[in-house]
Amino acid sequence: MPAGVTRAAGVARDGLAERPRALAMLAVMTAVAMASLDTAIANTALPAIAAQLRATPADAVWIINIYQLAMVSTLLPFAALGDIAGYRRVFIAGLLVFSVASLGCALAWSLPSLVVARLLQGVGASAVMAVTTALMRTIYPAALQGRGFGTNALVVAIAFAVGPTVSSLILAVAAWPWLFAINVPFGLTAWLIARKTVPDSARATHRFDYLAAGYNVAAFGCLVLLVGEGAHGAAPEHWLAELGIAILCFALLLRRQRSHTAPLLPVDLFRNPMFSLSALTAVCTFAVQGAAFVALPFYFEALGRSHIATGFLITPWPVLVAVTAPLAGRLSERHAAGALCGTGLLILCGGVVALIALPAAADDIAIAWRMALCGIGFGLFQAPNMKAIMGSAPAMRAGSASGIVATARLTGQAIGAATVAGCFMLAGAQGPRDALVAAAAFAAVGACASFARLRVRPGFA
Repeated sequence: MPAGVTRAAGVARDGLAERPRALAMLAVMTAVAMASLDTAIANTALPAIAAQLRATPADAVWIINIYQLAMVSTLLPFAALGDIAGYRRVFIAGLLVFSVASLGCALAWSLPSLVVARLLQGVGASAVMAVTTALMRTIYPAALQGRGFGTNALVVAIAFAVGPTVSSLILAVAAWPWLFAINVPFGLTAWLIARKTVPDSARATHRFDYLAAGYNVAAFGCLVLLVGEGAHGAAPEHWLAELGIAILCFALLLRRQRSHTAPLLPVDLFRNPMFSLSALTAVCTFAVQGAAFVALPFYFEALGRSHIATGFLITPWPVLVAVTAPLAGRLSERHAAGALCGTGLLILCGGVVALIALPAAADDIAIAWRMALCGIGFGLFQAPNMKAIMGSAPAMRAGSASGIVATARLTGQAIGAATVAGCFMLAGAQGPRDALVAAAAFAAVGACASFARLRVRPGFA
């Protein structure tokens, strides 16, 4: 065992046997599904929530923003804590906080009370997502980890696909608090199963740096606010102040941890070309998804499609991701991630370009096969890229690597959404098409970064 690492009782040496593995994955994937669903569910229900709580649309947006801000700003601290306290303990605590906070959301009596509950819910979701990928290394044997990453990608894709539908179905028969209350029984059941089945992990012996965690929260929190407000045309003094605070806090964080053997912001891992290229590939790919899923409803509306028709036309993308992701997970056990992800991103880029080239009189079949092409490309990327990131980090830094997986995803989605907002501001009615052009460019850059990994020797320093 490496120096500076201890083995906790109950640590799985090379994954779990088949039955306990299935139960552990049931608990972990239930938590991942709930955390992934909750943003989409709240997005759909925002007008109903704002009306009942007598909040303005601008104020009600904080129901969404505070959840995302809490997640992005605390991911890396929770990932670092997972290395020290154990991924199991962080996951179980996060799942319990998420479940209790969901009950708080359901019982909220005002906008401020709901925002506070959503803040806690985001913190719980962050703890879950920060260590999920690292847990795959304790649940699955090394030879089968690609399947675990494929299952994770499948669950995220399904949650992303059915989120708006689930929200609409619940609102059709119940009031908006049930959107959050429904998490409670599922969350507590997953918590009970996780306590019995999720294995412990080896732990690092260094102490958790609370001041560094504070710098990280402030830096990423201001960065999220900066991206959102800058894209929506906020006053320059607002986003300049946020930019200044973010730069200062990042500088203080790097200075404090420059000699640390396991820094909270894992700059040491980025010295590995395989790790840094994989992270860049992830940011670019999720920027494609973030931009496309915001721009496409407006793009299809310009093609004369109704809101209901648009929902059906978007469906082939996530459905094909769900179909392709498990296959990609198995392929990643035998083929290089650089080739699989690069091929997927070229397919994704081709699908987006084909959408841009749609004629004004295009029928639904012409749109659907293009969306399916995007889904196949995106599905080929996820599991192999997760495996590449985790495989290029030492076992004792799996928590930090897992945090980067989640941070790259959320950062890419935020960049994509902000790109769409910027295109709308600059190009007006041409904005949706310009946003898709930007998405195609993100895919092309991601493909180049992915293929560049073929020239890098695998492993870690």
